[in-house]
Amino acid sequence: MNDLIWLPEPKLLFNYGQAIEDPRDGLTLFGPLDKGTTFGVRAGVIGTSDGINRYKKWVERINHPLYDKANGRSRPAYLGFETIFRIPWSPQPVVEIEVPESEIFTSIRLDDKHQRVYRTVDLYSSRIINAVNQEEQPVDIWFVIVPDDVYKYCRPFSTVEFDQQIPASYKMSVRSAHNLQSQPSFFSEFNLQAKPYQYEVNFHNQLKARLLEHKALTQIIRESTIAPEEFLDHFGRTPRGLGDLLASTAWNLTTAVYYKIGGRPWKIDGIRDGVCYIGIVFKQTTTDPNSKNACCAAQMFLDSGDGIVFRGDVGPWYNPDDGDYHLRREPARDLIRIAVETYQKNNNGKSPTELFIHGRVSFNDDEWSGFSDAVGNETNLVGVRIRDSSEIKLFRKEDMPILRGMAYLRSKRSSYLWSRGFVPRLQTYPGMEVPNPLEIEVCRGHAEIRTVLSDILALTKLNYNACIYGDGVPVTLKFADAVGEILTAGPVPKNSPFPFKHYI
Repeated sequence: MNDLIWLPEPKLLFNYGQAIEDPRDGLTLFGPLDKGTTFGVRAGVIGTSDGINRYKKWVERINHPLYDKANGRSRPAYLGFETIFRIPWSPQPVVEIEVPESEIFTSIRLDDKHQRVYRTVDLYSSRIINAVNQEEQPVDIWFVIVPDDVYKYCRPFSTVEFDQQIPASYKMSVRSAHNLQSQPSFFSEFNLQAKPYQYEVNFHNQLKARLLEHKALTQIIRESTIAPEEFLDHFGRTPRGLGDLLASTAWNLTTAVYYKIGGRPWKIDGIRDGVCYIGIVFKQTTTDPNSKNACCAAQMFLDSGDGIVFRGDVGPWYNPDDGDYHLRREPARDLIRIAVETYQKNNNGKSPTELFIHGRVSFNDDEWSGFSDAVGNETNLVGVRIRDSSEIKLFRKEDMPILRGMAYLRSKRSSYLWSRGFVPRLQTYPGMEVPNPLEIEVCRGHAEIRTVLSDILALTKLNYNACIYGDGVPVTLKFADAVGEILTAGPVPKNSPFPFKHYI
């Protein structure tokens, strides 16, 4: 076949039925696809006294126009939240909860990393859960404003300076803790002591995991992100260059917030009726590279961007010899069956006419038989492998790199797709290196390769956790690692399908 083609940039649909390429243009000109909640942003905020005040000042700021230092087509102005999203956002939260700074100071300096993260998370999660259970005020989303020291000390490889360490009252091995999880001790004290060691040493992932069953939506933000001017270094520079990116930061955070409170910022224009996309997620449950145990889940996405995550079983899905993950027939069937049933519930009992399963590895016979068992004859089931590739590079005669949307068709079932590249509308390439393509292969089922490529390119524009022209990978795989990290961050509900917004 060996054809070089260009796929037109997918358009997004906004209010008034208007379609345009750039989500920032669409939101500015036409507004979001729907109006979300009629009450505006009903926010709860939890943090230190300084953190809460910084949140309020930031909300005041985003209700006015903001500009990046390097303003232009690729970095458009942010005209204010209500102007863009057509709903109000008051700087005064409906609920605010203060976490004493002294308690954070103590917890983040414990010398045992498991207890350090668990206790720090508990300072926030316990207060949020209490507020959720009381139901005094309806809260759509909780803003968790954390001091930068929480980010510094509550990550997997963080260490506390020796002279600042606070000795933990006890210590336990991770293996002993997991044994107590499966076979609890007669003494409840031992079971309680084991809990910190049953969760991942990561504040963000652990907080998300511990709030899943309580259905509390969160937006975790570092104080320096929303108040960069208050965290200048000795050269007078803001952290991570955020002082030069006020508009970009506002675009990304507010779009994520609008999505989480129930609004749809946009959807793909022209996607076929009845099409459904599922991304398969695998994550090892241990850091042991020789362990075969892994958690499996599926992310189902519709053209609207709505996403639901279904957790499957933990089992010996990983092969350390070749680095591939594969399900057995029964777990594969059960995982996709739950996804199909959920689709039917949301579509008046109708099954999807097309179901594309995206993965980073090919599907073996046993696995594919399970997927096939879960769908009826009315559904065209297609398996697509998507991988980053550095095997081929293409260059233009001009100074700028290859166009985004170029594809090199190797056969009727495989192609390279450049989802990264020069964007004519922006007149720039939003990257630093020569763009590498995605390697796309229809490894199971039957579908036109051009249709598959067009769909994948469109799915790069459904990242509601940011407001950018397009991602390098489709949303089905974009957040696969993030979802896997939440699902393996600790003991979380097994089979309850949770909306995708709980994981980002």
